[in-house]
Amino acid sequence: MIRYFARHQEQVKTENLSEVVTASQYLIFGIILGIMAALVYSIVEYIFDTFLSKKLYLGIILLIKSFIYLIFLIFSLTFIAALAEAYINVDFPNHRGWWITNKIFWLITAYFIMCSVMFSLFRIANNKFGKGVILNMLLGRYRKPREVERILMFVDLKSSTSIAEELGHLNYSRFIQDCFYYLNRVVGKYGAEIYQYVGDEAVLTWKLNKGLKNLNCINLFFEYDKKLKKNQKYFRKKYGLLPQFKAGVHSGRIIITEVGTIKKELAYHGDVINTTSRIQEQCNDYNESLLISEELFAQLSLTKNFKTVALGNEVLEGKTESLKLFAIHKV
Repeated sequence: MIRYFARHQEQVKTENLSEVVTASQYLIFGIILGIMAALVYSIVEYIFDTFLSKKLYLGIILLIKSFIYLIFLIFSLTFIAALAEAYINVDFPNHRGWWITNKIFWLITAYFIMCSVMFSLFRIANNKFGKGVILNMLLGRYRKPREVERILMFVDLKSSTSIAEELGHLNYSRFIQDCFYYLNRVVGKYGAEIYQYVGDEAVLTWKLNKGLKNLNCINLFFEYDKKLKKNQKYFRKKYGLLPQFKAGVHSGRIIITEVGTIKKELAYHGDVINTTSRIQEQCNDYNESLLISEELFAQLSLTKNFKTVALGNEVLEGKTESLKLFAIHKV
């Protein structure tokens, strides 16, 4: 009897050990699959965002992505099944196309596609409203007005009226669309957020530390100008001209709050916004492309790659106090 219980106990330990080994191996396979899925998702999203988002409609993009993820799922599950048969001795169907009649496979497939569509929609919403805005709105962070420190940049097209008359309304809209497409290509690199588009003008913001870091609030403008010049053949061939932009940059405390019920969005309130807009308008008077306020200039540590020109004190439209402005040039 004692020997029987001893053998039984040894058998139980062996089975438990086998289950632990099997579970750990499945965990390894799951990690491998997760890494593969992350790589595929990152590559697909990068390709679509960089090369195809401008050429394809949203519905077509979602369908193509879902098809790619489905092919990846079939391949990865077949790969996992082969590994399981080779190393765990699990009896998977060994004929090709086993997944066609497998109900569990189709449940996993439906879940996988649903998740990929949800992630894509969340990514699209995040791109539309700005990084982190959706999460902040869900958390109700801006239900009540909050005062924050921000750097603002107003970027506006030079000679917009004459360009609109030359191109006509339809081509002008396409022209602006192409210009802002290249602006979006550099925004993330320099940690900026796009607050809104107003006609041929874009309003960008930074948290103070992000905007000052590595001179992001200055380098972005010159990187954008470089990007437009790099694609000047495209603009000259399609529109017969090369777009040029001007910008005003200022910093200070603003109020951010959530407005609207049917259509919600984050709104910025405060004198800093009006002042930044007025600074950008002064670019025409001074024939400059980038102007910044003295308040922001004092916080920047400009390198020898930039040339600064002091423009004196200006009483901006709608203001009573003068503001000293500086023009920034890339050397």
